[in-house]
Amino acid sequence: MKALKKELQSVAKVLKSLTQKTEKISKKIDKLAKAQAPKKAKARAKPKARKKARPKARAKARPKAGKKARARAKAKPVKRKVARKAPARKKIKVTGSDAVLKLIKRSTKGVGTAALKQKTGFKEKKIRDTIYRLKKQRKIKSVQKGFYLSL
Repeated sequence: MKALKKELQSVAKVLKSLTQKTEKISKKIDKLAKAQAPKKAKARAKPKARKKARPKARAKARPKAGKKARARAKAKPVKRKVARKAPARKKIKVTGSDAVLKLIKRSTKGVGTAALKQKTGFKEKKIRDTIYRLKKQRKIKSVQKGFYLSL
């Protein structure tokens, strides 16, 4: 018990000395902060501009503007938020192979190349190429020569 009591007393002494040191450091920091604080410069009065001689007719037509009017004239324009439009949806382009595949899928007995040429409006070469590609992708099969069915 006596040993614990002595240890507690020594810890208390150390804590007391630490608090004193931190207080000294904070006082030094406050002094430095006050010394480094920027001093406010006195506002200088703007020299008055010389008045230019105006033509007499013009001077009478325009009355002098008051302080409020001058303040409004000097005020910066307010930036307005521009309402953004929703992005336009892109039209989905139908590829040649999609168009041919769609026509082939609709038919139950199969579609010939002549019918595909007529319905799509593609040239014969393009139809042959798309049919070849669709066969390689295993999306269509040949029922007989010139007739195709979807898988």
